Amino acid sequence: MTPLTAAESYLQDFHQRQVGVTSAAFAHLPAHSSTATWASSYAVLSDLVPVGNNPLTVLDLACGDGYLLGLLAARQQSQLQLLGIDMSGAELAAARAALPASVRLRQERAQALDLPSASVDYLVSHMALMLMDDIEQVVREMRRVLRPGGQFAAIVGRTFLLGEVNEVFMRVFKPIASTELPPLRFGDRRAGSEAGWRALLNAGFADVAFDDIDVPWSPTPGELWTALLDTYDIDRLDDDARQRLRGAFLEAAAPLQAGDGLIATGWGLRAVRARAA
Repeated sequence: MTPLTAAESYLQDFHQRQVGVTSAAFAHLPAHSSTATWASSYAVLSDLVPVGNNPLTVLDLACGDGYLLGLLAARQQSQLQLLGIDMSGAELAAARAALPASVRLRQERAQALDLPSASVDYLVSHMALMLMDDIEQVVREMRRVLRPGGQFAAIVGRTFLLGEVNEVFMRVFKPIASTELPPLRFGDRRAGSEAGWRALLNAGFADVAFDDIDVPWSPTPGELWTALLDTYDIDRLDDDARQRLRGAFLEAAAPLQAGDGLIATGWGLRAVRARAA
């Protein structure tokens, strides 16, 4: 592979230490939009791939531990060809252990896919594209490997935490991050907005559409903090800064607890869909 950027090197190290962290966070939580409900945010993507006997090739870009590919493989559609690409060898090893041998897995960067042009019918990606460097090249590669009329669908971040706890967390996090968090840029800001995605997809895609996807969750403050430890910025803090953030956050979040001790929150996601023109 091409030498990794600083952000990619960190992400590779993180996923070497915490294999399967993304599916652990999202696979067990239902997701919903204003018009539909799914078993998880992964199911938002798997449900877009048709069930049937027609030959289809599906690429999961940044497939991680293969959870989305597993949902598709469980259908046992004889004409469904599944391919997963990720830059993390550790995540791919976990995927290989969990998936049927018929699922092809390759360690590559999204900016340089070793795939024939116009060879993919559906390209899906879960919680990864907003982290990628040189997103314009990623989009060019996505369009190159998709057949004309092929479908692209991704789940990306929309907001960090749902509800009032997001403001509370940011209020205690930002002062610590401003002095204690080493600078490191993840991805492209355009991948965080609908307008940005429209601009990125303008050249090679049509029928661009979006859905706000909420993944509600009601943890205790302690459970929420444990989940936050698996986020990149908190992982990058040193132990002292992380402990100061923990104390400040748990104190600030305590008034948000309901009578049962839980906090109403969750994750705010966005589904991006488009057709290869």
